Amino acid sequence: MELLSVPSSLLSFGNATCIGLAVAMVCLLIHLVKNRKGHNYPPGPLPLPLVGNTFQLDFNNLPESLSQLGKKYGNIFSLQIFFENSVVLNGYDAIKEGLVTKSEDTADRPSIPMFEHLGMHKGIAFNRYGQCWKEQRRFVLYTLRNFGMGKKTMEERISEEAGYLCSAFQATNGRPFDPFMVINNAVSNIICSIMFGDRFEYTDSSFQRMIYLLKKLFELEAKPITQLYKIFPWLMKVPGPHQKLFDIQRSYLDFLRTIIQKHRDTWDPAVRRDFIDAFFEEIEKNKDNPNSSFTEETLLYVIADLFVAGTDTTSNTLRWSLLMMLLHPHIQKKVHEEIDHVIGSDRPPTIEDQSKMPYTSAVIHEVQRYGNILPFALLHMTFRDTNIQGFDIPKGTTIIPNLTSVLKDKNIWKKPYQFYPEHFLDSEGKFVKNEAFIPFSAGPSNMCGRATGKNESLHLLYISPSTI
Repeated sequence: MELLSVPSSLLSFGNATCIGLAVAMVCLLIHLVKNRKGHNYPPGPLPLPLVGNTFQLDFNNLPESLSQLGKKYGNIFSLQIFFENSVVLNGYDAIKEGLVTKSEDTADRPSIPMFEHLGMHKGIAFNRYGQCWKEQRRFVLYTLRNFGMGKKTMEERISEEAGYLCSAFQATNGRPFDPFMVINNAVSNIICSIMFGDRFEYTDSSFQRMIYLLKKLFELEAKPITQLYKIFPWLMKVPGPHQKLFDIQRSYLDFLRTIIQKHRDTWDPAVRRDFIDAFFEEIEKNKDNPNSSFTEETLLYVIADLFVAGTDTTSNTLRWSLLMMLLHPHIQKKVHEEIDHVIGSDRPPTIEDQSKMPYTSAVIHEVQRYGNILPFALLHMTFRDTNIQGFDIPKGTTIIPNLTSVLKDKNIWKKPYQFYPEHFLDSEGKFVKNEAFIPFSAGPSNMCGRATGKNESLHLLYISPSTI
């Protein structure tokens, strides 16, 4: 009878306490299991239950935050971001071994819910390592080369677009202006000429909107809330301002879908106009193969990846180049002199001129090193158990290559925090490419950087100093 007289509120409190303790024990158990690693696992800061090391990192300056942790724990150290085990690679030797020497061991990609939400993991940049990724990588590299990457046809496209870019600059008549849109248009048009077989006018409103949406997309993807999607994926389905990211992603994909559909409506198998037509040919060849990765859905996401990869890094390089020329007029003067000496003012630059312009080449490389265009390579994940610099790293571990730790390494570069083109020149003024120059990652998975090439930056920059 005494038990019956216990207040119901006390029983409810007891039940809630038991549930709370049970949840805490489950979380603690998960935490212990996740952190049960071999004795030879890389050291790192002690993670907290649930959040791991998340709040021990400065997401406003993550590369420097990881570099500082590297000074304490070594060039290879471990982190736990929520429930995800990660290993950070700092320094050239660690990154080279992880991404080049052990390239297949680390060839996989971790799950990124915000891309998977709209299927963007089905392309090539974020696809899991396997047959589909291998097929698409092989096709992309072959097709882009076949369309003239590094050949005369590509050179002509770049030269033509550089002319449009210079005209757009000159049309400002010396007035201050933001070069972001026009540079992005120019670089995007080079990619468009390969992907879509045509360029867009700088005044094309739909194309300008797409460029603007991509700019906002990069900004939103970098916000801290995207880190929460890994542990709380249901957040992506909850209404709120964070949905703007997915609205922009959908708009970007819709833009590409429209172009693909126009190509489908006018496709002639006897005429290959561009990358899309080449992909259509592969779809047709593999239509009876149920395991083929060549589908129109895959085409959409491959183009989405290549367009971003080929546009963002090159346009950022050009904007940094303009800034460095403005801030260092003595360097700009030397670039001008070399351009005048090798090219003159009566003809456009050619790819053959590059080897005769060591100082300009050194400036371009130093822009990418100093500007730190891409602080991190795309995240990798171990495809199988591996060992990097003596540490055992199990299958399924996320690999974070901190490129900043290489590009700003005082043991490699004489003046790592200064703009110093002499980093790429020998005592005789000849161009020398340092093997530690890895502004866009390294190894076979660095497909996008190698496929889209760097000739855009070289050719456009040859002309751009004369417009300042």
